[in-house]
Amino acid sequence: MTASRVSFAVLLERFFTESLMRQRQASAHTIASYRDTFKMLLQFVHRRLHKAPSALSLEDVNAPLVAAFLDDLQASRGVTARTRNLRLTAVHSLFRFASFEAPTHAAQIARVLAIPAKRFSVPWCPF
Repeated sequence: MTASRVSFAVLLERFFTESLMRQRQASAHTIASYRDTFKMLLQFVHRRLHKAPSALSLEDVNAPLVAAFLDDLQASRGVTARTRNLRLTAVHSLFRFASFEAPTHAAQIARVLAIPAKRFSVPWCPF
């Protein structure tokens, strides 16, 4: 990966193999959830940017695009704030990994990491 153009596909693959599987030894459920998140993100990015996943660079996946993806999940799929936040957690995890792999993109990474979770209310239960 060069300093100017970091392949998103390479970064994503390394995130799964090195970070999730090898270092964190994440459960099969976590890996499946993260896989589904990034599958949906890549499909969204393809619709928006008309770029194949293999042609994406880290620069392409910026904070406004991630925020639009999260908004689209709620609008088109009708997901709850909780599910949206779960997807955001997966994206944040990837970008925390990216902060060590691509430090020259620190400002862009920080903007993605600054996307806040959406607040939601928990139904009151007297028990």
